[in-house]
Amino acid sequence: MARSKSSNRWLEEHVNDPYVKKAQVDGYRSRASYKLLELIDKDRLVRPGMLVLDLGSTPGGWSQVVAPLVGRQGRVIASDILPMTPINHVDFVLGDFTEEEVFNQIMARLDGAGVDLVLSDMAPNISGVDAADQASSMYLVELALDMARQTLKPGANFVAKVFHGEGYEQYLKDLRSSFDKVVVRKPDASRPRSREVYVVGKGFKA
Repeated sequence: MARSKSSNRWLEEHVNDPYVKKAQVDGYRSRASYKLLELIDKDRLVRPGMLVLDLGSTPGGWSQVVAPLVGRQGRVIASDILPMTPINHVDFVLGDFTEEEVFNQIMARLDGAGVDLVLSDMAPNISGVDAADQASSMYLVELALDMARQTLKPGANFVAKVFHGEGYEQYLKDLRSSFDKVVVRKPDASRPRSREVYVVGKGFKA
């Protein structure tokens, strides 16, 4: 099947993307690693010894960034519906965290400990229908926030990818009800034409 003009444009953009090339040189699994690195630098999100939960982790770009920063005294628990190639000092749970069995696996690994940081770089499979895609993306970030509320300890932080569109402003309002401070970031590695931004919730109100 011949590629569409949009898929050809995406492929060309991807191949020529400086962050894709940089990720290959630096050994990162994803260009998204640089988005998180910038967020960590600006918002001081990670320190040694932290317990981090990475939702929608595959291929592992964000877990790969966080694991060495939390060090041997810290822990990273990652989860995705797709398999992820193992990363040193990252405990991976395969499956949908909204399903009871997978949720229980994650909670068992937490073993009662409160999480210091919940990360979500989740995005839905794109259908090309804007309204449907936006609804799907908002559903995912709402699930991520619900998981954060169940696992974060008081004062902890939350980071999630959100797309501008229907439901965005309401989501920010909901987020502010659970955190002392909420900031919105557009990392340099986020493509300018993309509607994605990253919300950072600081100081969880348990």
